[in-house]
Amino acid sequence: MIREKEIFLIRLMKFIDGVMIIFSFLISYVITTELRKYLGLSYWINFGSFVQNFLLVGILSIPIWIITMSYYRVYKNFRTISFSIVIWNLIKSSVLTLIFLGSITFIIKMEFASRSYIAGYVIISGVLLTLEKFIIRKILNVIYRSGHNLINLLIVGTGRRAREFINIVNEHKNWGLQIVGLIDDDPKFLGKKIMNYEIIGRIRDIPRLLRELVVDQVVFVVPRMWLNRIEKIIFHCENEGVSTAVSLDLYNPKFAKMRISSLAEVPLLIFHTSIAKEWQLFFKRSIDLIVSFISLVFMFPLFVIVSIIIKLTSKGPIFFRQIRSGKYGRKFILYKFRSMYVGAENQRELLDKKNEMNGPVFKMKKDPRCTKFGKFMRRFSIDELPQFFNILKGDMSLVGPRPPIPSEVNNYETWQRRRLSMKPGLTCIWQVSGRNEVDFEEWMAMDLKYIDNFSLWLDFKILIRTFFVVITGYGAA
Repeated sequence: MIREKEIFLIRLMKFIDGVMIIFSFLISYVITTELRKYLGLSYWINFGSFVQNFLLVGILSIPIWIITMSYYRVYKNFRTISFSIVIWNLIKSSVLTLIFLGSITFIIKMEFASRSYIAGYVIISGVLLTLEKFIIRKILNVIYRSGHNLINLLIVGTGRRAREFINIVNEHKNWGLQIVGLIDDDPKFLGKKIMNYEIIGRIRDIPRLLRELVVDQVVFVVPRMWLNRIEKIIFHCENEGVSTAVSLDLYNPKFAKMRISSLAEVPLLIFHTSIAKEWQLFFKRSIDLIVSFISLVFMFPLFVIVSIIIKLTSKGPIFFRQIRSGKYGRKFILYKFRSMYVGAENQRELLDKKNEMNGPVFKMKKDPRCTKFGKFMRRFSIDELPQFFNILKGDMSLVGPRPPIPSEVNNYETWQRRRLSMKPGLTCIWQVSGRNEVDFEEWMAMDLKYIDNFSLWLDFKILIRTFFVVITGYGAA
């Protein structure tokens, strides 16, 4: 019930936002026209021509504003977060909207487009949207403080988690939640008070209480061992038309995020260990395809030159193929330009004592197995370029944890295996932070930091840093 009200409020705000954006679009025309008159400048254009020439911008600006405000979480938890955060999120939305609209007017080459008008329009829109949000907040607070539109809750449970829930309700009076009483299955607690709320019955008393009291929702915040006790009561509430909610805080994962889903009609409680959203992954994959394809086309001459040099300077194949572990341990063949002499893999055990990296991975700055040209390629990461084929195939991404060798994965500690929960990449935080200057555990921690803080903006920053690392050869073996 609370969630549905929140969704309705968001939809209502988006509708009002659309009206405010159209209104500010027209206001901006009036202000710009009058200002140009006052300054003695040309009249600009009449209203009919303005609507005809700026109609596209006006239509596009509505979804752009709403998308940017959604992206910066203007609508999320609107009733509960500090209004200063709402204002700051609106400012960021305004800047991004200005960039988008400025780009659109430039791309379609609007003859009557005025930079001052676009800038003024965005500023006026931002001010009106801020004023609108302030008024909505005030109206909601007045409604809830006056006792209207309240949701009466019957809380089942009196333990630590139930008290935390009660405390949250008390701290957010503007949510419009009101606790009518508590339920505990131990008869000796009847009549006692927890946090100033009376325990008014046991679980078996709930059907009677639903008839005696006004209850909008029964909230079960109970121990796991109680789940079998509440099943019949949930069915009873369902038959009586009373909404129920079961606290999903049954487990306390350290970093996984919980989400409700279903398979066919089977309800599922899902614990996500990555914050990446589906639309972000779709966009990430689209960029991978575009960039890898363009890179392979434009770098074809470089591939030819490197291939010729490899064949002229050492015996053996041009490409080195090796089985690597991908997302969740999927095996795939990774491609690299061969930088070592043929048979180098068989000499690995002889060099284990000279391993300069702790943990189940081998790194050696002056590896005697490398050819002279191989050392040059490694310094500037030229040997990694064939991995654009892996990205095109979908085995890898541009940005992500580097793909490990299966034998290394077999020796991972449990927490280190979580780096396999995201598709491996051509570059990542470790790649731009010194590579061989970083020890193994710090490397693993960097990969988990990337997974836990994933965003498309973070990917972009890593790609930019990678460019400079490749040019300078920083941290290469």
